[in-house]
Amino acid sequence: MKKGGIVALLVIAVAVAIMMVTLGDTSTYVTFQTAKDNPGVEFHVVGKLLAHKPQEYDPVKDPNYYSFYMADSLKNEMKVVYLDAKPIDIERAERVVVIGKAVNDSEFHAGTILQKCPSKYKDEGLVGTKSSSY
Repeated sequence: MKKGGIVALLVIAVAVAIMMVTLGDTSTYVTFQTAKDNPGVEFHVVGKLLAHKPQEYDPVKDPNYYSFYMADSLKNEMKVVYLDAKPIDIERAERVVVIGKAVNDSEFHAGTILQKCPSKYKDEGLVGTKSSSY
């Protein structure tokens, strides 16, 4: 085989490997029901922290235990347990993404929590700008 053919095969093999890794890491958001139906499988669930429900975090007792209740996009509620420190300002987040597994019908254990915080920039009240609605 010629040198050019070997190089071309190597380039194609690397490109295929990169595509497989990239596609393997992509994920979609699911509901708590999907996570419950597939216990032990890791999922991304997006929703809203339910501030009116109890949250448990006592850094003196156990700084690596935080639990709260969350409603997913279909308003299904579930207790989320996060075995790490409580994320700063999680109560102010517009949306919360928990990445983890359902361990039973009532608890979701998150390994990672991502927050979408409210924007601190608003059109209202800025001098010299027009507020528009899209």
